[in-house]
Amino acid sequence: MVNPSPDIDIIWDWMKQVEDPEIPVLNVLDLGIVRSIAWSPEQVLEISITPTYSGCPAMKTIETDIGEILEENGITRYQIKTVLAPAWTTDWMSEEGRLKLHQVGIAPPVGVSADKGLLMGKIRTVRCPICGSEDTSMISQFGSTACKALYRCENCLEPFDHFKCI
Repeated sequence: MVNPSPDIDIIWDWMKQVEDPEIPVLNVLDLGIVRSIAWSPEQVLEISITPTYSGCPAMKTIETDIGEILEENGITRYQIKTVLAPAWTTDWMSEEGRLKLHQVGIAPPVGVSADKGLLMGKIRTVRCPICGSEDTSMISQFGSTACKALYRCENCLEPFDHFKCI
């Protein structure tokens, strides 16, 4: 029997076309929110996604966009599941995604989410994506989206978003 279903590697590649509606320079693979893609024994494509944070307003749009890409490529039998555990972490972001953030003037997450130095009063150094200075200060815990904080560079005086490390 011939399997008419596309190879999983091809489907992973299609996911590069699904942009984050809040930060369109990133796709869902850059963010690491697509957790798994597999064919069920009944030949239903099952995709698991994890939101960057619980209640993220972009997830419904992302789910719709994934469905559109699948249907454009002839897949009509699919299920997209939202998986909340384990919780998403910036550790799941790709290096390419971090570089893309930097290139558009958003400071990417620094370090790993397991770093609990903040609990001990250690302030995380956030490098300015514009001039590279480490002399920066947080203006607000919340930037243009809930997953970013607003910073200012004390060297070039430019404000910039910092993608929070969670």
